[in-house]
Amino acid sequence: MIRMIVADDAPFIREIVRHVADSNQIELVGEAADGNEAVQLTTQLKPDVVLLDIIMPNKSGIEAAKEISRLHPEVKMIAFSTADQDTLVMRALEAGCCSYLVKPFKADELAKAIRESVKAP
Repeated sequence: MIRMIVADDAPFIREIVRHVADSNQIELVGEAADGNEAVQLTTQLKPDVVLLDIIMPNKSGIEAAKEISRLHPEVKMIAFSTADQDTLVMRALEAGCCSYLVKPFKADELAKAIRESVKAP
């Protein structure tokens, strides 16, 4: 089973991701409200995938992705945001994310991105 952490400052987004995970046999092992917490949980829980909102307080998803990539290069990361700007997408990919989803996205799109991320080299 794929083990995942979601990091988003909006509790309702984390709840939606929890539902998608439960419906797709993905184990949601942790939830973070900001980038600092995402890095801490990744170190503690060692997930396969971290789903990172780009715009969060204290430490952005991009800053968190850089740190997670440096500390845990084996962990796959998926960035997501309401912003669909090429520069943000490129920054997320350069920070170590393997894909980028634009909110709102469909549940099956999220599940597919998660499954594909663990297959990515």
